[in-house]
Amino acid sequence: MNNDYTEISPSDPSVDAYTTPLIAVKAEIGYQHKKRRYVRKDGNCNVLFRHVPEEWLMYVTDIFTTLVEIRWRVMFLIFTLSYTLSWLFFGILYWVIALANGDMKDPTNAPCMYEVRDFTAAFLFSLETQTTIGYGFRGMSENCMVAIIVVTVQDVISCFIDTFVIGIAVAEMASTRKLTQTVGFSNCAVINLRNGRLCLSWRIGDFRQHHMVEGMARAQIFRPTMHATGRVDVNYKDLEIKQSDILLAIPTTIFHIIEPGTPLYHMSLEDLRKDDFELVVSFTYTDDSTGILHQTRTSYTPDEIHWGHLFQDMLNVNLKYYKVDYSMFHHTAKVLVPEVSAEEYDQIKLRRSPRHSPRHSPRNSPRPKRPSINCKPPMVTVELVNGTTEPEVHSAMAATIAAVCEDQGHLCLPRNPILT
Repeated sequence: MNNDYTEISPSDPSVDAYTTPLIAVKAEIGYQHKKRRYVRKDGNCNVLFRHVPEEWLMYVTDIFTTLVEIRWRVMFLIFTLSYTLSWLFFGILYWVIALANGDMKDPTNAPCMYEVRDFTAAFLFSLETQTTIGYGFRGMSENCMVAIIVVTVQDVISCFIDTFVIGIAVAEMASTRKLTQTVGFSNCAVINLRNGRLCLSWRIGDFRQHHMVEGMARAQIFRPTMHATGRVDVNYKDLEIKQSDILLAIPTTIFHIIEPGTPLYHMSLEDLRKDDFELVVSFTYTDDSTGILHQTRTSYTPDEIHWGHLFQDMLNVNLKYYKVDYSMFHHTAKVLVPEVSAEEYDQIKLRRSPRHSPRHSPRNSPRPKRPSINCKPPMVTVELVNGTTEPEVHSAMAATIAAVCEDQGHLCLPRNPILT
């Protein structure tokens, strides 16, 4: 994984009083996640079932679903064998019938099947009958009723095989696994400030030209707990998502506000790096072409949740249409965000907010003058796609963050965003 945090020397003149470098948080903690993923990045669950009772019987009973879920190469092998074995089986029957009727020994005898004198001819007659080729040399006569019955049975079975193969192929091509590859999530999730609140966010986009009818986003915290006895408990906690119903015509950033009652409310940057959980996100939608309900999902580990980052803009508007630059889909930039938890951040903002207004104060007592300090809030700049920088001033937000850093002595992420 790329290191998304840069080390800055405190003696560097570019570092002011309001920004303190984040010095290799992961190296200081020295913690590495050794547990396996619960949900892989492609959305498949990393679960292995063992000792399932009557497992093969369940696969055979629901043979249609079994064939839809297998790989294409295995499916082609099964379909090829189904045709080849059926031709071979009925070819043996025709050869036995011709042998019993004496067609092999006496060419002048009234044959059951014309031009069937050996096994090769019997196999070709079976193939031509099932595929309805009809070259004109071989054919069925009215001399043997058994041969007529066998031809009738082969025709019925060939219809069943064709229907089964076509149905499986169509279902495999319209499989949800293939469609979900065109609806993707960002490679990482980010935590930043939004309207004065710490928020966890990730991005989702549809890479096709046609779009789904509707969709709903969900997120859960998956946390396994290992006991001393070796027993493992799995806990799920839902994360509330604002505006979870989405029409995904353009890439959308999903937000979860870290507020009281959420699993991440008491978690700071250091706690995030030490913790061991998995953020499982999903998007359930209906495709407008087929009307079929689909779901795509992925997961983020604590190493893939970037604190103090925001997603780069990828939407431009002109007079005719909206332009989406998917090259910026996974790109983020660093911004100024305190490293404290959302709980501590809310408490600091509450302590610094005015408790009473001077209008309702019975008297205005003189307050001691504080030494003047240059409290000019820092400038937050975002690097654009074309390589130029355009400053964006966030005075109120930067002043609050600077106050948090000054009051508590916590580290703050660098103020200059760096594209990742």
